[in-house]
Amino acid sequence: MIDATFCGETAGIWRFIGFIIHIIRIAIPIIIILLGTIDLGKAVIAGDDDKIKAARKSFIMRIVYGVAIFFVFPIVETIFGLLGADITTGNAKVCYVCARRPNSNACTKYIDGSSYYEIGDDSKTSTTTTTTTDTRIDRNYNRQEA
Repeated sequence: MIDATFCGETAGIWRFIGFIIHIIRIAIPIIIILLGTIDLGKAVIAGDDDKIKAARKSFIMRIVYGVAIFFVFPIVETIFGLLGADITTGNAKVCYVCARRPNSNACTKYIDGSSYYEIGDDSKTSTTTTTTTDTRIDRNYNRQEA
């Protein structure tokens, strides 16, 4: 039985958001490279130095925005840490875990309806199968909480 909390009840949505974030993290660099190549290619073919400088500046800004995507979770952790809130424990843990690692064992347990207190507890048996990688990630995640 899953705890009656917002994050526990919406674990599937947080998992979907996590998948979207991972897709974006893969697609953004590809899009940046393609658009930068096209823009710089057009500018070089035109032979105009001003267009080349503008294309270069645009490409650099796209790279900055692309790199910023990879720092969403650390930025959120830092902001909540400064506010004195810990998003990796308590009720917010399932939202955070499912958005950050949607394929993790902990997120799967929430979606399958396991109790909050069973998440990451290796001493209890689970109805879901886990891989060695998921177990290792969950154990490392639990060490960070301490």
